Amino acid sequence: MKGLHMWVQRILEFTGWEPSAHSVDWTAVEEEIQIPLPADFKELCEAFGGGTFCDSVAFLGSMEGSHFNLLLPWRAPLPIPVESGQYPEYTPGGKGYVTWASTEWGAEYCWLVDAQQPGTYPVLARGDAGEWCEYDMSTSEFLYRVLADKDFQPFGIARYGLDPTFQPGPEAHGG
Repeated sequence: MKGLHMWVQRILEFTGWEPSAHSVDWTAVEEEIQIPLPADFKELCEAFGGGTFCDSVAFLGSMEGSHFNLLLPWRAPLPIPVESGQYPEYTPGGKGYVTWASTEWGAEYCWLVDAQQPGTYPVLARGDAGEWCEYDMSTSEFLYRVLADKDFQPFGIARYGLDPTFQPGPEAHGG
């Protein structure tokens, strides 16, 4: 795992997590959802897998199983369309948001994805009030700021003094 993205490295240092080698067939994943995923998100997935940061941010970094799995929305169609306001939920080949993390307080962290503009991934964040905020930064920078930057409002959780931990999902070990 040499040459990690700077922000991925910072998250590893912040949490004290020893990167595990989660192998992911990215070609199959990206074919399934019909978009390439951000390189730093792939690094996060390979270093952490799916799990929970600071006991409160659920990271969807797994591509298998039923916990912390980024791909579940495409594999289990929702019976009722989700009303999301100004951004629709992404459907393969279209434009919309893809959720990659959420918090126990109801915040969602997503990308705004457009199949016609692969490689462009502004981060969208939505708090419990439902308003979307757009950030022009990488997935790993946004996640680091949420976890470690006390001044990152309104989504930062560092101000709560939570332990800088990572807890892998139940399928991370031999699942």
